[in-house]
Amino acid sequence: MAPKPSKADKKIVYDKKLCQLLDDYTQILVTAADNVGSKQLQGIRKGLRGDSVVLMGKNTMMKRSVRLHAEKTGNQAFLNLIPLLVGNVGLIFTKGDLKEVSEEVAKYKVGAPARVGLVAPIDVVVPPGNTGLDPSQTSFFQVLNIPTKINKGTVEIITPVELIKKGEKVGSSEAALLAKLGIRPFSYGLVVLTVYDNGSVFSPEVLDLTNEDLMGKFAAGVSMVTSLSLAIAYPTLAAAPHIFINAYKNLLAVALATEYSFPQAEQVKEYLKDPSKFATAAPVAASGSAAAPAAAAAKVEEKKDEPAEESDDDMGFSLFD
Repeated sequence: MAPKPSKADKKIVYDKKLCQLLDDYTQILVTAADNVGSKQLQGIRKGLRGDSVVLMGKNTMMKRSVRLHAEKTGNQAFLNLIPLLVGNVGLIFTKGDLKEVSEEVAKYKVGAPARVGLVAPIDVVVPPGNTGLDPSQTSFFQVLNIPTKINKGTVEIITPVELIKKGEKVGSSEAALLAKLGIRPFSYGLVVLTVYDNGSVFSPEVLDLTNEDLMGKFAAGVSMVTSLSLAIAYPTLAAAPHIFINAYKNLLAVALATEYSFPQAEQVKEYLKDPSKFATAAPVAASGSAAAPAAAAAKVEEKKDEPAEESDDDMGFSLFD
């Protein structure tokens, strides 16, 4: 029988495994693992098998291994992981698409009952309807101030009731009532907290950004640069079109106020000298638009007349001969 490995041996094996993963992978998802069971964790490992590895462990061991590995390799970027190892967390090393891996992890959530003393991660609302409980169970509803009525020998909840608010601890009465109603209000799984990619650390919300979002943010940034450039009279590429337009406006104003002129100002001066040219252009366009329907109507009339002529003389044989 092989001897059971000591704690020191286990630490050596764990340190070697973590260091090897740091060498092989450049992308890491830091996840919260609260209320995640071993069976559920096995399912997650199976679902991610291929291009991802899930590693759990004590924070002190992970921090020590990361720190020693950074000193050994000289890669100080690994030190960005140390502040993230707080609470009950796990690491997912991956070579796949970060968004797809994050979505795959989110699939493995398991429903859980409301246990006494547990902090509610969401609001719990009891829906209205027949509960199937006999009238002797009304004491639970009375304690929680839930309006009920007796319908066909069973207790019926009249209106929806917010039983537990997010962040509150579950009481014994709430837990007992939810258990009797068969409601499992909570679901738990690995939750991605932070993303590590080649030394950069960012929020998982970044993975949900689309090309349209990036273009919108880029356009907003260009707009801010343009506004700042125009405000402080500092030329930039983003403000160049506005600067040229404003310069043209200034030159045009000078040309209109003086006898100075240039080709781009001649047409404006011509229109200002003879405003009737604005009016003459409109009737021409209007007459042209009116002539088109008239021509179309004439063509329709011609088409209507053509069959009548053919009927009078069918292929050269007169009907009156």
